[in-house]
Amino acid sequence: MNLKVKNLVKKFKSTIAVNNVSFEIKKNSTLGLLGPNGCGKTTSIGMMLGLITPTSGEIFINDMKLNSENRIKLLSLINFASPYIELPKKLTVKQNLEVYARLYGVNNKIERIEELIEDLDLSKFLNKNTGELSSGQKNRVSLAKSLINKPKLLFLDEPTASLDPDVGDFVREYLEKYKNKNELTILLASHNMREVERLCNKIIMMKQGKIIDEGTCEDLINKHGRKNLEDTFLKIVRSGNELE
Repeated sequence: MNLKVKNLVKKFKSTIAVNNVSFEIKKNSTLGLLGPNGCGKTTSIGMMLGLITPTSGEIFINDMKLNSENRIKLLSLINFASPYIELPKKLTVKQNLEVYARLYGVNNKIERIEELIEDLDLSKFLNKNTGELSSGQKNRVSLAKSLINKPKLLFLDEPTASLDPDVGDFVREYLEKYKNKNELTILLASHNMREVERLCNKIIMMKQGKIIDEGTCEDLINKHGRKNLEDTFLKIVRSGNELE
């Protein structure tokens, strides 16, 4: 699936959280969405998921406008994962997967859940309440939930935040392998620059609700004369000239 965002704006009273943002993610590619906290990344994702109503602008998924008429149809092909959104804590891991499989209308629910249990190594804590899990375990369950319906468009909001290096690498490697085997378009919001360099075909950088630069990792590193993406990111977000 391809995703196109045109002139997206979101205002909260007198605050402009997202200011005339436009970009496109081509089918089966990964776009990195970067920027400091409060720059509008999560609000933008909320609008693309249909959870937040834009003040103005348009969102197209596979050339179909995301609106009230086709929202349910389009969202059945989408999913998301974020460590900041908890799954029901008093349900076990297995119960959570069963609930979300039903919510997304997954065919062959049992087989699909068993696939994810094996792929993401969930069997050891399958019958534990989700609220009792470690951050790494919760992360893997959230990832399983995000793939339960075999989405064509996946939104990942800092999927490896607060994880130790080993678990973070496991998640990144799994995403790479999954994407190689399945047709999947990804929007990845992350503060982990190595993760972005590893997973993303292209990146856009936001600041104060606006896109201030975009391109491949290599292009931006070269353009700004830095050695790596982290130094490039710091230069861009600390500069006051890009918004003028």
